[in-house]
Amino acid sequence: MTISLPLQTTNFRVDIEDDGIAHLVFQPAGGMPVTDAIGHAELAAVWGRLSNRPDVRVILVRSEGKAFCAGGELAMVDDMLVSEQSRQRVMREARELVRGMIDCDKPILSAINGAAVGAGLAVALLADISIAARNAKLIDGHTKLGVAAGDHAAIIWPLLCGMAKAKYYLLLCETLGGEEAERIGLVSRVVDAEALQQDALQITQRLAVGSRSALAGTKRSLNHWTQAAWPAFEASLAAEMMDFSQEDAREGVLAIKEKRVPVFK
Repeated sequence: MTISLPLQTTNFRVDIEDDGIAHLVFQPAGGMPVTDAIGHAELAAVWGRLSNRPDVRVILVRSEGKAFCAGGELAMVDDMLVSEQSRQRVMREARELVRGMIDCDKPILSAINGAAVGAGLAVALLADISIAARNAKLIDGHTKLGVAAGDHAAIIWPLLCGMAKAKYYLLLCETLGGEEAERIGLVSRVVDAEALQQDALQITQRLAVGSRSALAGTKRSLNHWTQAAWPAFEASLAAEMMDFSQEDAREGVLAIKEKRVPVFK
């Protein structure tokens, strides 16, 4: 029997199976998954809901689309350029998303196919175990957009791949393939694209039959390293939201729409 969690968004769905595995599935199937304003809010709030459910033992985040998740819709970004209220809302939700994944007692696993950008990249890399297809593309494009890398990078990248690599990829907005991401330690494991879903499911099933208290205690203890980096995350998030009110961000968004290189003055 499958229980579907009621959600207001169509950006993703959550199916809870009898074996205790909750599948958070980015949609649409065969299309390009993104997050609109409603989807971003739901993605931020879902971790607490799943953590509080006794029928959930582990969470597998995957996609039915041709990418994992390509981040926020441009309409949401456009709104952030002109609306302080929108920036404050997105800031609150970004904080809730990161805090929710860190505090969730259930192990979270991500199966990364295709592009992972924005909130999609945050979810992919904040997962406790991340499995990437060899042809995956991990892209943190904040500085190219003209804003600070603020939605997750400062809290987790230096812990995963070291400060030198974090600065290189975040300052330059370099795209990482699955193999390079595994080589530098940004993801846990890399597999062939055709084996991704099965490999991720097998690992999730192993976690689902493990000791709840042992897994939760281990995750909670290890995440003290992440908790220690919380001030850096808050600083980066504040810098990002402030940058969205500046001219560079408007130029960055316009350059994306016009498919050209931005010219920052």
